[in-house]
Amino acid sequence: MGSLALSRAEVLDQPAPSIAGEVARIAREDLAPLAAGIDDGSVYPAEVLRKFGAVGAWGSHVPHEGPADLRCAIQAMAAIGEVCGATAFMAWCQNTLVWYVANSTNLKLAKRFGDAFSTGRVLGGTGLSNPMKSFFGIEKLKLKGKKVEGGYIVRGALPWVSNLGPDHYFGTIFEREEDEGTVMFLADCSYPAITLTPCKPFLAMDGTGTYGVQFRDAFVPDELILADPAAPFVKKIRAGFILLQAGMALGVIRDCINIMDEVGSPLGHINRYLPQQPVHFRDLAAELEAETMALARDPYNEDETYWRKVIALRLRAGEASVAAAHAAMLHCGARGYLRSHRAQRRLREAYFVAIVTPATKQLRKMLADY
Repeated sequence: MGSLALSRAEVLDQPAPSIAGEVARIAREDLAPLAAGIDDGSVYPAEVLRKFGAVGAWGSHVPHEGPADLRCAIQAMAAIGEVCGATAFMAWCQNTLVWYVANSTNLKLAKRFGDAFSTGRVLGGTGLSNPMKSFFGIEKLKLKGKKVEGGYIVRGALPWVSNLGPDHYFGTIFEREEDEGTVMFLADCSYPAITLTPCKPFLAMDGTGTYGVQFRDAFVPDELILADPAAPFVKKIRAGFILLQAGMALGVIRDCINIMDEVGSPLGHINRYLPQQPVHFRDLAAELEAETMALARDPYNEDETYWRKVIALRLRAGEASVAAAHAAMLHCGARGYLRSHRAQRRLREAYFVAIVTPATKQLRKMLADY
């Protein structure tokens, strides 16, 4: 009886598992066996995404009466990315969708979708690639909207939107037809006038639920409007949009370090001649994580110096991902060139971190413009 009481006391004395810790456990147990299938497009991990949501992965960054804190969301995403970069990208899509709703002044929309998105009961993504490019003079907006009674009629097409399915939602922006201005809204993929078209195969990430989306005079009711006008809203959420992507980079970099460590024993005698070693990337990852955590505490900071730091961090994170994956491939040698080895998957995922919006070239343009 005494030993049983002691064991219970010991259990009660243990700290509760953190969200990132629970996410890491699910990633190891449930996600790892699916990673190859997600990479080649044969698997979309909807149930695993819902499991992550159930332990809080998609809700930790929801602001409560003022400040928001993105640190836990980024840490959880990094834990996912350490196992599968494609799923870390889907995690960013889901987290970004939650971020949109959590910051909307449309209280009815927030009440209707807030818990559904943040718990993972309803999945979805973000269609801001084209709008984010348009705001910085790279592309024109691809969606047009016309005001009608009770909402808007939207037409146009987006080439790539991820983490989608027939029962998913995503946030995007259209340009008003009748006057200047933009409107941000939630798109319901179940609408008959919204069509999802599978994309041509990618170099990687084919299991990310990525589709071309066409709006054929789709009615968007006022109940699905996130922000009207969109521009002030985008300025509020833009730092969070970009900072959350750091989780993808940190996860990929960490596993590239793991890969280099794994081949240290059999290949260390020759790998020591390579200019980039695991210790270099451990130091770099620690720097990036520390800077990310500092910026992630204050995503509503309106200071232009803060905004430049966010852009510069995102640029460094993308470039560091590619450098770490490149080094991991060289450390592995021929064994990393095998399709069965994850080193080559990590290289392809790292390039995605560097080219997903805002891509390396856009980030450099943004820094030059500011």
